[in-house]
Amino acid sequence: MLKGRIKNINSTKYIVDVDDILYDCTVRGIFRKNKITPLVGDYVEINEDDLQITKIFPRINFLKRPNIANIDMAIIMVSVKKPDLDLTLLDKMLVMINAYKVQPLICFSKIDLLSDEEKSKYKIIQNYYHNIGIPVIENTELEAFKKIVSGKVVVICGQTGAGKSSFINMIDPLLNLETKPISESLNRGVHTTRYVNLYKIKDFYLADTPGFSALDLNELSKEDIRNGFIEFSLYPCEYNDCDHLNTDGCSIKDNSKILSSRYENYAKFMKEYYENSRKFFKK
Repeated sequence: MLKGRIKNINSTKYIVDVDDILYDCTVRGIFRKNKITPLVGDYVEINEDDLQITKIFPRINFLKRPNIANIDMAIIMVSVKKPDLDLTLLDKMLVMINAYKVQPLICFSKIDLLSDEEKSKYKIIQNYYHNIGIPVIENTELEAFKKIVSGKVVVICGQTGAGKSSFINMIDPLLNLETKPISESLNRGVHTTRYVNLYKIKDFYLADTPGFSALDLNELSKEDIRNGFIEFSLYPCEYNDCDHLNTDGCSIKDNSKILSSRYENYAKFMKEYYENSRKFFKK
Protein backbone atom coordinates (compact mmCIF):
# COMPACT_ATOMS: atom_id res chain seq x y z
CA MET A 1 0.00 0.00 0.00
CA LEU A 2 1.10 3.56 -0.76
CA LYS A 3 0.16 6.78 0.99
CA GLY A 4 -0.18 10.01 -0.94
CA ARG A 5 -2.21 13.16 -1.48
CA ILE A 6 -4.82 13.78 -4.18
CA LYS A 7 -3.60 16.68 -6.31
CA ASN A 8 -6.21 16.67 -9.08
CA ILE A 9 -9.63 15.16 -9.76
CA ASN A 10 -11.03 14.97 -13.29
CA SER A 11 -14.30 13.05 -13.54
CA THR A 12 -13.48 9.53 -12.31
CA LYS A 13 -9.68 9.95 -12.50
CA TYR A 14 -7.78 10.83 -9.34
CA ILE A 15 -4.16 11.97 -9.59
CA VAL A 16 -2.34 11.01 -6.40
CA ASP A 17 1.09 12.36 -5.48
CA VAL A 18 3.24 9.82 -3.64
CA ASP A 19 6.65 11.32 -2.85
CA ASP A 20 6.56 13.41 -6.07
CA ILE A 21 5.54 10.42 -8.20
CA LEU A 22 2.07 10.78 -9.76
CA TYR A 23 -0.37 7.88 -10.01
CA ASP A 24 -3.61 7.79 -12.04
CA CYS A 25 -6.07 6.18 -9.65
CA THR A 26 -9.72 5.19 -9.35
CA VAL A 27 -11.78 4.79 -6.19
CA ARG A 28 -13.40 1.72 -4.70
CA GLY A 29 -17.12 1.44 -5.27
CA ILE A 30 -17.68 1.34 -1.52
CA PHE A 31 -16.96 5.08 -1.38
CA ARG A 32 -19.79 5.86 -3.77
CA LYS A 33 -22.08 3.44 -1.94
CA ASN A 34 -21.33 5.16 1.38
CA LYS A 35 -21.59 8.60 -0.25
CA ILE A 36 -17.99 9.45 0.56
CA THR A 37 -16.47 11.93 -1.88
CA PRO A 38 -12.67 12.16 -2.11
CA LEU A 39 -11.39 15.75 -2.39
CA VAL A 40 -8.24 17.35 -3.71
CA GLY A 41 -5.93 17.61 -0.72
CA ASP A 42 -7.11 14.34 0.84
CA TYR A 43 -4.44 12.01 2.17
CA VAL A 44 -5.24 8.57 0.82
CA GLU A 45 -4.00 5.00 0.71
CA ILE A 46 -3.75 3.33 -2.70
CA ASN A 47 -3.30 -0.28 -3.75
CA GLU A 48 -0.16 -0.62 -5.90
CA ASP A 49 -1.61 -3.55 -7.87
CA ASP A 50 -4.77 -1.94 -9.28
CA LEU A 51 -4.15 1.73 -8.34
CA GLN A 52 -7.40 1.98 -6.43
CA ILE A 53 -7.85 4.39 -3.57
CA THR A 54 -8.67 2.14 -0.63
CA LYS A 55 -8.73 4.58 2.27
CA ILE A 56 -9.20 8.29 2.95
CA PHE A 57 -7.43 9.46 6.10
CA PRO A 58 -9.23 11.83 8.52
CA ARG A 59 -9.30 15.45 7.36
CA ILE A 60 -7.98 18.40 9.34
CA ASN A 61 -10.56 20.62 7.63
CA PHE A 62 -12.19 21.21 4.27
CA LEU A 63 -14.00 23.80 2.17
CA LYS A 64 -17.09 23.15 0.07
CA ARG A 65 -16.47 25.96 -2.40
CA PRO A 66 -13.90 25.37 -3.62
CA ASN A 67 -13.96 21.65 -2.79
CA ILE A 68 -10.63 20.96 -1.10
CA ALA A 69 -9.36 19.34 2.09
CA ASN A 70 -6.48 19.70 4.54
CA ILE A 71 -5.49 23.30 3.94
CA ASP A 72 -3.70 25.83 6.12
CA MET A 73 -4.80 29.05 4.45
CA ALA A 74 -7.27 30.36 1.88
CA ILE A 75 -6.13 33.25 -0.31
CA ILE A 76 -9.09 35.32 -1.48
CA MET A 77 -8.16 37.02 -4.75
CA VAL A 78 -10.16 40.24 -5.04
CA SER A 79 -10.17 42.39 -8.17
CA VAL A 80 -10.65 46.11 -7.58
CA LYS A 81 -11.36 46.84 -11.27
CA LYS A 82 -12.45 44.78 -14.29
CA PRO A 83 -14.31 43.10 -12.69
CA ASP A 84 -15.21 45.80 -10.16
CA LEU A 85 -14.59 45.40 -6.45
CA ASP A 86 -17.30 43.17 -4.96
CA LEU A 87 -17.27 43.58 -1.18
CA THR A 88 -20.39 41.46 -0.75
CA LEU A 89 -18.68 38.46 -2.34
CA LEU A 90 -15.51 39.12 -0.33
CA ASP A 91 -17.43 39.20 2.96
CA LYS A 92 -19.35 36.05 2.04
CA MET A 93 -16.07 34.24 1.40
CA LEU A 94 -14.64 35.46 4.70
CA VAL A 95 -17.72 34.18 6.56
CA MET A 96 -17.51 30.81 4.79
CA ILE A 97 -13.78 30.41 5.39
CA ASN A 98 -14.13 31.38 9.06
CA ALA A 99 -16.96 28.85 9.52
CA TYR A 100 -14.70 26.05 8.26
CA LYS A 101 -11.83 27.12 10.54
CA VAL A 102 -9.42 28.09 7.78
CA GLN A 103 -7.13 31.12 8.01
CA PRO A 104 -7.88 33.73 5.31
CA LEU A 105 -5.56 36.07 3.45
CA ILE A 106 -6.95 38.80 1.17
CA CYS A 107 -4.99 39.51 -2.01
CA PHE A 108 -6.15 42.58 -3.94
CA SER A 109 -5.40 42.68 -7.66
CA LYS A 110 -5.42 45.22 -10.52
CA ILE A 111 -4.62 48.22 -8.30
CA ASP A 112 -2.87 49.85 -11.26
CA LEU A 113 -6.24 50.25 -13.03
CA LEU A 114 -7.58 52.61 -10.35
CA SER A 115 -7.64 56.39 -10.61
CA ASP A 116 -6.05 58.42 -7.79
CA GLU A 117 -9.48 59.08 -6.28
CA GLU A 118 -10.38 55.39 -6.48
CA LYS A 119 -7.06 54.43 -4.88
CA SER A 120 -7.83 56.64 -1.86
CA LYS A 121 -11.16 54.85 -1.34
CA TYR A 122 -9.51 51.47 -1.86
CA LYS A 123 -6.84 52.22 0.76
CA ILE A 124 -9.54 52.88 3.37
CA ILE A 125 -11.02 49.44 2.65
CA GLN A 126 -7.63 47.73 2.59
CA ASN A 127 -6.59 49.27 5.90
CA TYR A 128 -9.90 48.36 7.54
CA TYR A 129 -9.55 44.62 6.82
CA HIS A 130 -5.92 44.71 7.91
CA ASN A 131 -6.75 46.52 11.17
CA ILE A 132 -9.43 44.00 12.19
CA GLY A 133 -6.84 41.23 11.96
CA ILE A 134 -7.14 39.77 8.45
CA PRO A 135 -3.81 39.60 6.57
CA VAL A 136 -3.91 41.71 3.39
CA ILE A 137 -1.46 41.93 0.48
CA GLU A 138 -1.52 43.10 -3.13
CA ASN A 139 -0.82 40.72 -6.00
CA THR A 140 2.48 42.48 -6.79
CA GLU A 141 3.91 41.62 -3.35
CA LEU A 142 5.26 38.24 -4.40
CA GLU A 143 8.07 37.95 -1.86
CA ALA A 144 5.74 38.88 1.00
CA PHE A 145 3.29 36.25 -0.23
CA LYS A 146 5.97 33.53 -0.40
CA LYS A 147 7.07 34.35 3.14
CA ILE A 148 3.51 34.15 4.48
CA VAL A 149 2.73 30.78 2.85
CA SER A 150 6.11 29.12 3.42
CA GLY A 151 5.59 25.55 4.59
CA LYS A 152 1.82 25.74 4.15
CA VAL A 153 -0.88 24.20 1.97
CA VAL A 154 -2.88 27.10 0.56
CA VAL A 155 -5.84 27.45 -1.78
CA ILE A 156 -6.44 30.49 -3.95
CA CYS A 157 -10.08 31.30 -4.60
CA GLY A 158 -12.25 34.18 -5.72
CA GLN A 159 -14.44 35.63 -8.41
CA THR A 160 -13.93 34.77 -12.05
CA GLY A 161 -11.52 37.19 -13.69
CA ALA A 162 -9.84 38.34 -10.48
CA GLY A 163 -6.45 37.13 -11.72
CA LYS A 164 -5.89 33.90 -9.80
CA SER A 165 -4.13 32.04 -12.62
CA SER A 166 -2.11 35.13 -13.58
CA PHE A 167 -0.95 35.46 -9.98
CA ILE A 168 0.13 31.81 -9.88
CA ASN A 169 2.03 32.31 -13.14
CA MET A 170 3.91 35.22 -11.55
CA ILE A 171 4.82 33.00 -8.60
CA ASP A 172 5.94 30.11 -10.83
CA PRO A 173 6.19 30.99 -14.57
CA LEU A 174 6.96 27.35 -15.41
CA LEU A 175 3.34 26.40 -14.67
CA ASN A 176 2.18 28.63 -17.57
CA LEU A 177 -1.50 28.40 -16.62
CA GLU A 178 -4.07 29.51 -19.20
CA THR A 179 -5.43 33.04 -18.75
CA LYS A 180 -8.09 35.00 -20.62
CA PRO A 181 -9.18 38.66 -20.61
CA ILE A 182 -12.46 39.58 -18.94
CA SER A 183 -15.63 40.19 -20.94
CA GLU A 184 -15.87 43.97 -21.38
CA SER A 185 -19.61 43.80 -22.05
CA LEU A 186 -20.39 41.77 -18.90
CA ASN A 187 -17.63 43.21 -16.66
CA ARG A 188 -16.70 39.73 -15.50
CA GLY A 189 -14.08 37.12 -16.16
CA VAL A 190 -14.04 34.04 -18.34
CA HIS A 191 -13.45 30.65 -16.69
CA THR A 192 -10.00 29.24 -17.46
CA THR A 193 -9.59 26.82 -14.52
CA ARG A 194 -12.14 24.01 -14.60
CA TYR A 195 -10.87 21.80 -11.80
CA VAL A 196 -9.10 22.20 -8.48
CA ASN A 197 -5.37 21.63 -9.06
CA LEU A 198 -2.77 21.35 -6.31
CA TYR A 199 0.75 22.43 -7.26
CA LYS A 200 3.99 22.11 -5.31
CA ILE A 201 5.90 25.40 -5.54
CA LYS A 202 9.22 25.58 -3.70
CA ASP A 203 8.39 25.00 -0.02
CA PHE A 204 4.59 25.27 -0.18
CA TYR A 205 1.58 23.78 -1.95
CA LEU A 206 -0.85 26.02 -3.79
CA ALA A 207 -4.24 25.00 -5.19
CA ASP A 208 -5.75 26.82 -8.17
CA THR A 209 -9.55 26.68 -8.30
CA PRO A 210 -12.39 27.57 -10.68
CA GLY A 211 -13.69 31.10 -10.23
CA PHE A 212 -17.28 32.06 -9.49
CA SER A 213 -19.43 35.18 -9.41
CA ALA A 214 -21.93 34.09 -6.74
CA LEU A 215 -21.82 32.22 -3.44
CA ASP A 216 -24.53 31.24 -0.99
CA LEU A 217 -24.38 30.65 2.76
CA ASN A 218 -27.34 28.28 2.96
CA GLU A 219 -25.55 25.64 5.01
CA LEU A 220 -24.31 28.07 7.68
CA SER A 221 -26.01 28.93 10.96
CA LYS A 222 -26.75 32.47 12.10
CA GLU A 223 -23.91 32.04 14.62
CA ASP A 224 -21.54 31.19 11.75
CA ILE A 225 -22.58 34.38 9.97
CA ARG A 226 -22.29 36.54 13.08
CA ASN A 227 -18.91 35.06 14.04
CA GLY A 228 -17.63 35.65 10.51
CA PHE A 229 -17.66 39.38 11.17
CA ILE A 230 -14.76 39.13 13.57
CA GLU A 231 -14.60 42.83 14.47
CA PHE A 232 -18.01 42.63 16.16
CA SER A 233 -16.28 40.98 19.14
CA LEU A 234 -14.49 44.30 19.78
CA TYR A 235 -17.83 45.88 20.74
CA PRO A 236 -19.57 43.55 23.23
CA CYS A 237 -23.34 43.84 23.05
CA GLU A 238 -25.34 44.08 26.29
CA TYR A 239 -28.05 41.84 24.85
CA ASN A 240 -27.54 38.08 24.96
CA ASP A 241 -27.72 36.40 21.55
CA CYS A 242 -28.45 39.74 19.84
CA ASP A 243 -28.72 39.49 16.05
CA HIS A 244 -27.60 43.14 15.72
CA LEU A 245 -30.41 44.02 13.34
CA ASN A 246 -33.30 45.87 14.99
CA THR A 247 -32.48 46.09 18.69
CA ASP A 248 -32.26 49.62 20.13
CA GLY A 249 -29.05 50.14 22.08
CA CYS A 250 -27.19 47.37 20.22
CA SER A 251 -23.43 48.09 20.16
CA ILE A 252 -23.06 46.90 16.56
CA LYS A 253 -26.01 48.52 14.82
CA ASP A 254 -25.10 52.08 13.72
CA ASN A 255 -21.55 51.70 15.09
CA SER A 256 -19.47 54.30 13.23
CA LYS A 257 -16.25 52.33 13.83
CA ILE A 258 -17.51 49.44 11.68
CA LEU A 259 -17.07 49.85 7.93
CA SER A 260 -20.53 50.61 6.53
CA SER A 261 -20.27 47.95 3.80
CA ARG A 262 -19.41 45.35 6.45
CA TYR A 263 -22.52 46.01 8.51
CA GLU A 264 -24.69 46.27 5.38
CA ASN A 265 -23.42 42.89 4.20
CA TYR A 266 -23.91 41.36 7.65
CA ALA A 267 -27.53 42.56 7.71
CA LYS A 268 -28.05 41.26 4.17
CA PHE A 269 -26.66 37.81 5.04
CA MET A 270 -28.73 37.56 8.21
CA LYS A 271 -31.91 38.54 6.41
CA GLU A 272 -31.15 35.88 3.78
CA TYR A 273 -30.66 33.38 6.61
CA TYR A 274 -34.03 34.21 8.18
CA GLU A 275 -35.75 34.11 4.79
CA ASN A 276 -34.25 30.69 3.99
CA SER A 277 -35.26 29.43 7.44
CA ARG A 278 -38.87 30.45 6.85
CA LYS A 279 -38.84 28.67 3.48
CA PHE A 280 -37.45 25.54 5.14
CA PHE A 281 -40.12 25.40 7.84
CA LYS A 282 -42.91 25.94 5.31
CA LYS A 283 -42.01 22.71 3.52
